Amino acid sequence: MSSSAPPPYNQWPPPSSPPPPPPGAPRPRRGGFAAAVLAGALVVGGGAGLGGAALWSALDDSGSAPGSSTSSAPLQVSSNADTPAPDGSVEAVAKKVLPSVVALDVTAGQAGGSGSGVVLTQDGLILTNNHVVTLAGETDAGSAQITVSFSDGTRVKGTVVGTDPLTDSALVQAQGVTGRTPITIGKSGVLDVGEQVVAIGSPYGLDSTVTSGIVSALDRPVEVGRDSQGNTTAYPAIQTDAAINHGNSGGALVDMDGQLVGINASIQTADDGNPESGSIGIGFAIPIDELVPIIQQLRDGDTPTHARLGIEVGDAQDGAVVRTVDDGSAAADAGLQEGDVITKVDDHLVDSSGSLVATVRSYRPNDKVTVTYLRDGQTKTTELELGSDA
Repeated sequence: MSSSAPPPYNQWPPPSSPPPPPPGAPRPRRGGFAAAVLAGALVVGGGAGLGGAALWSALDDSGSAPGSSTSSAPLQVSSNADTPAPDGSVEAVAKKVLPSVVALDVTAGQAGGSGSGVVLTQDGLILTNNHVVTLAGETDAGSAQITVSFSDGTRVKGTVVGTDPLTDSALVQAQGVTGRTPITIGKSGVLDVGEQVVAIGSPYGLDSTVTSGIVSALDRPVEVGRDSQGNTTAYPAIQTDAAINHGNSGGALVDMDGQLVGINASIQTADDGNPESGSIGIGFAIPIDELVPIIQQLRDGDTPTHARLGIEVGDAQDGAVVRTVDDGSAAADAGLQEGDVITKVDDHLVDSSGSLVATVRSYRPNDKVTVTYLRDGQTKTTELELGSDA
């Protein structure tokens, strides 16, 4: 990639905030995002009595029947004090990051859902997914009523600062809070396949849930929808086998230093026709490097901008075939033509139209890239400066 990733940072300067409202009643549980309704419940009890009896028999030194005398030998109970979690352990990461992850309950009319979010500033600016605050596109974000629940039990109202459907991102401001714990922003561009990661969020409304796994793949093209103009919401995702379920959307994917490297956004479901299936070990997060400039623009009240080639493409056997080229676009200036099949952008392989969209979305306007394409069976390259959709 020709442009370097934005530098890491921990927080933005917090504006002043009104005093917090009094604590409310326990928050209602609703369906979790991505776009799902809570379909199951935890089952407890059942065989608890039998399990207890079996355990007691195993600890009974004499092996005698109930009611007979037993050994007076004391149970061996550890006297070890609680020891600090080792650096780089999941336990240490969870302790550091949990205060920086929130649960979000969203309602609009009769519709409702839940998701997760990540604290960016001490006064409660929160990063989440656009599909969380819009109830998976069922409502306008401005009409949503949002309740923010922090890990310490604090519950306050939230308001939408801004949204960007093309990167599936949104900012929410928690009202009347101070002294929150901002997450540390890391760099997704330095991740390696096989690296350990931790996911934190509120799957199915189960707040402050921690799961762990590895980076299963990088730059995985993921398409999750289209906006009202038909533009594709796609991103070059971080794939992970850390369990991600409905309700984890908007939550944190962090490295083993507890630094934010991605926003959990979507999952692969089993091929059983049930869109509400849970984790099958294939989840996707939006790389944080792609979101940092969008966050800045949303905070400033600007309309987010995205890199643009200026072409319409379709799937081809070897890549993405150019169907139309906009006059005056970056593609036109670089000499791309209808029928060209784009196979690579810089070092990123392109094997479909979605792959090309996701790859271009990882760049910023005015970035310079090298495009590799096929024309009449011959491989060609061209350098161009990406345009903007602004």
